[in-house]
Amino acid sequence: MTVSWRSFARAMVRINLKGVAKVTAKGRTYWYAWRGGPRLRGEPGSPEFIASYNEAHASLRVPDASRFRSLVVQYRAEKLPTLAASTQQNWSPWLDRVAEHFGDLSIAQFDRPQKIRPFIVQWRKRWASKPRTADYALQVLSAVLAYAVDPLGKIAGNPCEGIKRLYSGHRSEIIWTDSDIAQLKGACSPEIAHAVDLAAHTGLREGDLVRLCWSHVGEDAIEMSTGKSGFSRDAYIPLYDPLREVLARIPRRSPTILTNRKHQPWTPQRLAAAIVRAKKAAGMSARNLHFHDLRGTAATRFYIAGLDQRVIAGIMAWEEETVGKIIRRYVDRSAATKAIIRQLNKANTEQ
Repeated sequence: MTVSWRSFARAMVRINLKGVAKVTAKGRTYWYAWRGGPRLRGEPGSPEFIASYNEAHASLRVPDASRFRSLVVQYRAEKLPTLAASTQQNWSPWLDRVAEHFGDLSIAQFDRPQKIRPFIVQWRKRWASKPRTADYALQVLSAVLAYAVDPLGKIAGNPCEGIKRLYSGHRSEIIWTDSDIAQLKGACSPEIAHAVDLAAHTGLREGDLVRLCWSHVGEDAIEMSTGKSGFSRDAYIPLYDPLREVLARIPRRSPTILTNRKHQPWTPQRLAAAIVRAKKAAGMSARNLHFHDLRGTAATRFYIAGLDQRVIAGIMAWEEETVGKIIRRYVDRSAATKAIIRQLNKANTEQ
């Protein structure tokens, strides 16, 4: 039997290249040296593929501790695995870009903000035509540098701080209204309707919603650790009557609350794709509404109910010191104004 070189090489990859991770996104397949590691070059089994695999593992074993590349390696090994799975997947290629561009610089150079900032800004200009992408690049770099400050203590401050973001858009009034939700539910399956209702009444992210279990539902509240926080913070959502009604409508088919038509748990990607299809079926494709905007719907409901920002932070597992900014970003402005008027009128009545 004749075996082609490529088949033989691919067999060798399967045998010898331990830990190789396969990721499929938007119809394309990517290979990584390990889950959360750098992306590999070339076709699986090719000399370029094997060389890039060896390079990745060599850099992991013997990084020059004085170079910025070592910070990226340490961030990958220690911090990245604590982040949500979707964040790991999205950030990994950006960490590659950061390491490629800044890797040979000494860490000490990042301790001189006035000199390094122009270099950072110049790098970000590669994506100037796509402001959100440019800001995303800066966000990943900033995360590595923040990690170098605390807990590593290798630099005194984060030189990305003070660099203004390019993208000025926000979603402060882009939330799902009751009529939007009703329109979608009129054209979607019960399983999608359950997901939308639960998101609008809890404010949980997609990743947390799909792993929310019946065991998280207590007598008085839903309590679960959140993936975005690396499972270090808990969302604590009181079981107010409308939320109890939503839960009562969802059949118990699995340990997880939300399931698809086959009674299987969702993945965040499949749920997001199903929402897009449901929007199309409901004639809402042109609407600038995303599933995560349902968090704004929940925040609006909590805010107009009279809950203060500290309480909302506890419910939604947001950082308390930034909750005001997040509320301003997500809460519908007219609803917020009505809530303020109601509170002022109540205060005047009590005097």
